[in-house]
Amino acid sequence: MLHAIIRFSVRQKALVFALTGVVALWGLISALNLPVDAVPDITNNQVQVVTSAPALAPQEVEQFITYPVELVMANLPGVMEVRSVSRSGLSIVTVVFEDGIETALARQRVNEQIQVAQANIPSEYGSPALMPITTGLGEVYQYTLEVEEAYRSDYSLEDLRSLHDWQVKRQLAGIPGVVEVSSFGGKVKQYEVAVHPDRLQQSGLTLSDVFDAVGAGNRNAGGAYIEKGEEAWYIRMEGLYRNLDDIRLVALPTHSGLPLTVGDVATVRYGFAPRYGALTKDGHGEVVGGICLMLKGANSNEVTQAIDQRVQSIQSTLPPGIRIAPYLNRSELVGRTLGTVQRNLLEGALVVGLLLFFLLGNWRAALVVTSVIPLSLLFALGCMHYFGVSANLMSLGAIDFGIVVDGAVIVVEATLMAFHRGGLLSAKDRDETVIESARSIYGSAVFGVLIILVVFLPILTLSGIEGKMFKPMAQTVVFALLGALLFSTTYVPALVALVLRPEVKENRSERFFHRLRVRYARSLDWTLQRGRAVLAGVVGAFALAVWGFTQLGSVFLPSLEEGDLAMQVSIPTGSNLQEMIRVTTSAEKKLKEHFPEVRHVVSKIGTAEVPTDPMPVEAADVMVLLEPKENWTSASTREELVAQMEAVLAGVWGAQFEFTQPIQLRFNELISGSKSDIALLVYGDHLDTLANVAQEMAAAVRGIPGAEDIKVEATQGMKFHRWVPNRQALAYHGVSAQQVGEVLEMAYAGQLAGSVFEDQKRFEVAVRLSPQERLDGSGQALYVRNHNGDRVPLTAVADRLETLGPSQISRSKASRRISVGINVRGRDVASVVADIEKSLGEKVALPPGYSLHIGGDYENLQQALNRLKIAVPVALALIFALLYLAFRSAAFAALVFSAIPLSALGGIAALALRGMPFSISAGIGFIALFGVAVLNGLVLVARVRQLESTGVPWTKAVVDGSADRLRPVLVTATVAALGFVPMAFSSSAGAEVQKPLATVVIGGLVSATVLTLGVLPILLIRLNKWLPAFRVTGIAGTTGVLLLLLAPARTAWAQTSPWPSLAAVQEQALRVHADVATAQGNQRIAQLKPNVLLGAAQGTVQYGQMNAEPRDYYFSLEQPLGSLAEHVRRWRRNESEIGLRSTELELTQQAVSLAAALAYADYWRWGRECAWRSQWATRLNQDADRVDTRVAQGDWSVADGAAFRLLRNRWQSDLVAAQAKWAESASLLAALTHQRWTAVLELTPALPERLTMEPSADTALAPRFRRWAQESAHLAQAEAMLTKTQWAPQWSVGGFQQQLERINGFNGVYLGVALPLAAHVPFKNSAIATVQQATAEAQSEQALVDWHAKKEAALHQWTFWNAASAQAITAQKDADLLLRVLTSQLELGELSFSDFFLQSNAALDGGVSALQQTTEHFRSAALLHFYTVK
Repeated sequence: MLHAIIRFSVRQKALVFALTGVVALWGLISALNLPVDAVPDITNNQVQVVTSAPALAPQEVEQFITYPVELVMANLPGVMEVRSVSRSGLSIVTVVFEDGIETALARQRVNEQIQVAQANIPSEYGSPALMPITTGLGEVYQYTLEVEEAYRSDYSLEDLRSLHDWQVKRQLAGIPGVVEVSSFGGKVKQYEVAVHPDRLQQSGLTLSDVFDAVGAGNRNAGGAYIEKGEEAWYIRMEGLYRNLDDIRLVALPTHSGLPLTVGDVATVRYGFAPRYGALTKDGHGEVVGGICLMLKGANSNEVTQAIDQRVQSIQSTLPPGIRIAPYLNRSELVGRTLGTVQRNLLEGALVVGLLLFFLLGNWRAALVVTSVIPLSLLFALGCMHYFGVSANLMSLGAIDFGIVVDGAVIVVEATLMAFHRGGLLSAKDRDETVIESARSIYGSAVFGVLIILVVFLPILTLSGIEGKMFKPMAQTVVFALLGALLFSTTYVPALVALVLRPEVKENRSERFFHRLRVRYARSLDWTLQRGRAVLAGVVGAFALAVWGFTQLGSVFLPSLEEGDLAMQVSIPTGSNLQEMIRVTTSAEKKLKEHFPEVRHVVSKIGTAEVPTDPMPVEAADVMVLLEPKENWTSASTREELVAQMEAVLAGVWGAQFEFTQPIQLRFNELISGSKSDIALLVYGDHLDTLANVAQEMAAAVRGIPGAEDIKVEATQGMKFHRWVPNRQALAYHGVSAQQVGEVLEMAYAGQLAGSVFEDQKRFEVAVRLSPQERLDGSGQALYVRNHNGDRVPLTAVADRLETLGPSQISRSKASRRISVGINVRGRDVASVVADIEKSLGEKVALPPGYSLHIGGDYENLQQALNRLKIAVPVALALIFALLYLAFRSAAFAALVFSAIPLSALGGIAALALRGMPFSISAGIGFIALFGVAVLNGLVLVARVRQLESTGVPWTKAVVDGSADRLRPVLVTATVAALGFVPMAFSSSAGAEVQKPLATVVIGGLVSATVLTLGVLPILLIRLNKWLPAFRVTGIAGTTGVLLLLLAPARTAWAQTSPWPSLAAVQEQALRVHADVATAQGNQRIAQLKPNVLLGAAQGTVQYGQMNAEPRDYYFSLEQPLGSLAEHVRRWRRNESEIGLRSTELELTQQAVSLAAALAYADYWRWGRECAWRSQWATRLNQDADRVDTRVAQGDWSVADGAAFRLLRNRWQSDLVAAQAKWAESASLLAALTHQRWTAVLELTPALPERLTMEPSADTALAPRFRRWAQESAHLAQAEAMLTKTQWAPQWSVGGFQQQLERINGFNGVYLGVALPLAAHVPFKNSAIATVQQATAEAQSEQALVDWHAKKEAALHQWTFWNAASAQAITAQKDADLLLRVLTSQLELGELSFSDFFLQSNAALDGGVSALQQTTEHFRSAALLHFYTVK
């Protein structure tokens, strides 16, 4: 089927190009609509349930809300984990589902279970609700409302918060992709009724009486309608509060009969709701801001752009002096990260393209192959859009264009080889050549893609965080490879047939590889002689690499440089909000003052309106927004900057600071529930015991190198005013505990008694004690009514205690837990954890019933390693299975498979040299490396087996096969490795995740290539000795044939059989000979010489008081044109030189072909003579024992025996001399062809019996000689005529523009001419040129006469040797027959030894003479062919 596709593509080029354009357009459109983000969203599939219960303490939140919700969620299908945080007034339960469950289905199941849990939660404690559908990457846009300095006194925090909630937030909420806008900071405006207890007491009222009255006075009602005549009038009572005065005038119940209003017992004013969080910025104090949360799965780039556009439109509607100031925009990180990807892809494409140009030696071919890069990328982008894969650092960051273009290089290389053999072809012939070339090797492209795809299959099966991180990478690489395969079998053959042209010349790359091949052959001989030492060294190096791998350490993923910092600030538990604001403001000022690279510092204290990150008021997440790294002055790395910041912040009293990065912080928290790299999780029942154990662990791990920011989760120390009802007093006074609780809640937290509408704005009405009474906290002025309506003091029925209690209760795995957070800096996570485990084992003993689990980044690492322990063996097994199917031999498959440990050696060494620990990114790099590394060994072994199948001895097949495949192996490895170089050494945003992967691949390819070329031949030779049966003659099926062609580059001609043809030898010599390269260079130089030489343009600019008081200017520009006669004669001179250089190239090629033919003849002659002499010298050696026996028996005399030995020694000596001549001719032939030519007797049976060449029938001198003489004379004449143009006038044109006294318009143009007034110089130059012309013409004529004479001499020689050639053929056969007869007669005793001695010498000399005559006949024919071939 692929053959039909290739044929159709070549014959229907226009259609193929059109379809290619459609695919490219599809990819471009898909790219514009592709979801874009910095990194893959690795947040696990979770649903969060939040419940707000302001009146409850942490234990009560856990008992009444968290536990019932946890209980119903634990049994949901697909649930992996349920964890929770219970804090004062807030419960958050996180339900983690398996990744395969759709978000909508998971939320539906959780919502259904919420209804079940609701039955067990008292209604007054709140209703659980689902958090917005967002993820750890959801906080895409964060901003503040900035007030200009002149307007600061005009706007309070309440005003700014109201402006944000009712204007800014509402307009942002309608943006597609924005699931929620969370307000942060400021004060939520309320209509506050601040009751004065002393006035209540005077009036005989309680707080509840005021609350009931305020609530009852805020009502609307309707009375349907009445009919008046033909009209209907609707009845409405509008009694809602409209302002503060309406509330003040609400009547209160009184027993004295005097009117009493709310304003009499309370201050009615604008207040604010209790605050659980605040926002500060840049050391200027509190501000108001918002966080835009993105819908899960939305395109962050599009969402942030839409938010930016909406913010611009909102800006014009804001009051004067207020503007929206974004401080964190995800698109900036996305832009930096994708800029890294784009830069790496572009640089990788350029590197691969330039390398292909050098390796292919043909700029057209290089462009054809390089054009596959953007097409494959567009195809991959189209598939990514179709399959829902987002564009990010990981999905696009691992595409290696060196691997992608592999198939295209195969097709182009095969076509170049076919063109090289076929010479000049017509368009139709070119099409057929392309079809046949591609047809013969298309299967290799398929196999190459197949083995890479097989390697990436295990990556596609990864799950969890590493699956979300690396699966998009594998998918994108697969898409790109499939696209490259598609274009390699359709677009590339069509384009090759259209633009490539046959070239019969050697290029620079081929000369380079031929020289390299000679050096490699020498080094391979040295290596094979020291096989045992080399293998021992490799084994030792591998053992050292294995040991080194254990010393690398390991991390989950390298930390992505986000460009900004996140800082966690904590103060002692129980501190209030104002203290935290003081601390963060002080820290912000210090950072801004000491570090010029800090743009903004924004502190988020406590909990936002949407509690995506529930923190107490004693904790804050601080965003430190930095300038681009190139603008840093305080430090050069993030680690150095953090260390300096820690030193500066050490002066902030009472606070602890931990540094990380914004996205990393959110990922850690959402994935594992901890914001630190390592979390020591202790599970147990009692909070006090958990806290004590955690403190012991923190003390035990302090001092461990690399363990920084050690922080125990704050679970204790919250201060409580506990009111404990006295049951006896309650019963005595007839008061319930509920009444006590309601009064306390109303007095201090405030109870909502309705709402006030200001147009569309809605504000709550809250009834509470006045601020002074709330600060007192004693409750002395609070009363409750009993069932008789009498007032009872609160202190009479409840006791007030001051105690400490838990501030937070965390749960997981249906048990309480506490965590010790540890950040890792300067070391790898795994080694730090190992030291932590050792220290804990020695210093901490867990109580019975308590357990320890190490979570955070380390847990992710362990889970990923467990999955890699499955994925890597599966990948290796699949590779071995493919190799076995290819070779049908386990031994051969194992040999090629040995490239994997060799490549692993280089990958480990590269990580060690760059100081990188092992990470999941590096592990994925090893998997990708294994697939590419085996291709080298596969190509080499396949070539060796092919040579063996032609009859070449195994050792020679290994040596020659290794040399033949030097170029393909180097090209495959170099292109693949250099494609990863940009990402390996990139220092821009996001490069940290790519570096380990690229480093492993580059280092592994280097070691695999070097060791494959050096070690694999040793293994092949030694395994042949140890296990001869492992070699299987031939190649199993068509798969083996495809493997031979897998290398993506054209190899130079090699001695693929024991005796190559003369045409192949001449073709190889033409490719590698320096004289041909020089002639080609001269021809190219002549073609590049310009026909028109113009002088440099001259410009003049003047400015100043040149002609008048006002400043004016003068501008002129002049362009020399030279002489028209000079241009015409230079063009004629260049044309003459191009013709001459082309003829010289033709002469040089014929001369090199002649030299190759003569060397070929000498090699044949001496090889045949060695075979001839060896045959009879061996025969004499075999007869030596029989001769000695016959002398001993008296049949022969002693003199006959001595004569026999003399004859044998003479024949042996002549054989040695012939072998030396044969070796000398082999060296000459090797120098001409840059190939290995050996002179060993094992090759002589394959030498042809005859060596013939027929010269041209037309014995006239070839036209190229006369053409050379004519063109030499023409060039000399053209040079003389060009020199004489020095007499001609030189022209120039120009123009000027001038301003005088600020008046424009003074401009003009001019034409200039220059004449040579000093005539003696042109005169002498013309005379010299005339003499040089005459000399050149004379030399040309003499050369033509000499060539004619040499042609005549060659003709006479060929005539003579042609007449003797027929006799030479019969003479050699007669000599062979005579020797056989003489030997037989000697053995039978029919011939005396003296006669045998004389006649055998004559026969042997006759045979040698016949070989010499045949050789001379061939040489004369070759010489005559040189002078006469047309």
